[in-house]
Amino acid sequence: MLEKLSEEIKNAMRAKDKLRLQTLRSMMNDLKNAGIEKKGKKGLTDEVASPAEYLDNDEMVKVLQGAAKRRREAVEQYVSGGRPELAEQEDKELAILQEFLPAALSEDELRALVQNAIEAIGASSMADMGKVMKEVQPQVAGRADGKAVSAVVRELLQ
Repeated sequence: MLEKLSEEIKNAMRAKDKLRLQTLRSMMNDLKNAGIEKKGKKGLTDEVASPAEYLDNDEMVKVLQGAAKRRREAVEQYVSGGRPELAEQEDKELAILQEFLPAALSEDELRALVQNAIEAIGASSMADMGKVMKEVQPQVAGRADGKAVSAVVRELLQ
């Protein structure tokens, strides 16, 4: 992922695409900061070219999902605040970010995963929602929003 991101930064610089370049650099910065944080917590001492190299692919996806979530929230705030031009910019940045995230699950795929988990656990009521969520979350990591998963679990358990 780091190689792809570096290559895309170079392409954006060549194309003089300021918004894309700014967004890609922001993503790289988020990954580097997460790598530095991990290095500090784990006490890692070996030298690598970039602190982001301390992260595995799943950790990188989580960092980028956090950045995407921040942009979605910003779009909502700008729309409610009457600033459509800023909401549009955040939306464009979100589109660039999503190029690096795994493809999202469709509603039907999500329902099927949740239904399989409910059957596997033998869940029958809302009291089992936590068990179902615990089973489903690792399967949908990076491909579905927690709120969407929760809504489907809630719907199928009622």
